[in-house]
Amino acid sequence: MSKRDRQLLKSTALGAVGFCLATSCLVGGAASAERQTPSGMPVPRYVSLKFDKVNARAGPGDDHKLLWVYRARGLPLQVIAETSEWRRVCDPEGSLAWVHKRVTDGRRTAMNTRSEPAPLYRKPKDDARPSAYLSSRALAALDRCAKGWCKVKAERASGWVREGALWGTSDALQCRQPGS
Repeated sequence: MSKRDRQLLKSTALGAVGFCLATSCLVGGAASAERQTPSGMPVPRYVSLKFDKVNARAGPGDDHKLLWVYRARGLPLQVIAETSEWRRVCDPEGSLAWVHKRVTDGRRTAMNTRSEPAPLYRKPKDDARPSAYLSSRALAALDRCAKGWCKVKAERASGWVREGALWGTSDALQCRQPGS
């Protein structure tokens, strides 16, 4: 790679970081306000991991430091910023990292982050009986949400949970960026 190519690559990467830093200021403020993004999708939003091994980086590019490796296909992540190729995500532990867009899936999932099993109710009503329980740290496919309730499916069980009872079911911003 020539010196000119390296400089161009570096300036492109710095431009992407600058864009993300500029957009991150908006995340700390009006979290529910949609804004224009490279993908055209709203931020914040949820995605899930397509693969069971995904690199999490300190910045938007393969040249940035590898922070950790996610090893959970279907893990729900909240996208809080993006470039055309990379997504800044918040995970169920509250950690922030960058992942490439190709490793994410638009299908929504949810996770029970509590230490006790989460009841899945037969109907979206407070007085409904549980039909099943979602184990601690278990993942479930998110079918839909309406009127404060979300329908989830895990293996052969399905049921309703209050919106926000599982990580990935609330549209509210789940992580705050440093300095916001």
